[in-house]
Amino acid sequence: MKIGDTFTTTRVFTQADFDEFARLSGDDNPIHVDPAFAARTGFGRTVAHGMLLYGTICGLLSRHFPGAVQLEQSFMFPAPTYAGETMTVQAEVTAVDSETGQIRFKTTMTNPDGRLTCDGETVLEWKEG
Repeated sequence: MKIGDTFTTTRVFTQADFDEFARLSGDDNPIHVDPAFAARTGFGRTVAHGMLLYGTICGLLSRHFPGAVQLEQSFMFPAPTYAGETMTVQAEVTAVDSETGQIRFKTTMTNPDGRLTCDGETVLEWKEG
């Protein structure tokens, strides 16, 4: 593991994903689940729940770092994530502490136009092997 190592996946969220996440989480804000309501907002259509995006990033990291413990997480959502777009999810190693097993990542999600929709940082504690 070294600085600059990057892990990437893609994901297309659907309105059904937004609806199911709302059902499971109890967050049924109409900006996420009511297309008619969302069309009348500044977004123009439904947008993903921030925690759904967080879960997607966690899934990416879990696949590559099984058994890791998440120590820190910060996020900002500079632009909306809409259903039907192919999103690129990425985690790039920015620091490694071999003594503590801590790895720091820049975590991002971008839409097909390259616009950043989720920008954050994660710190994992992970012992290889």
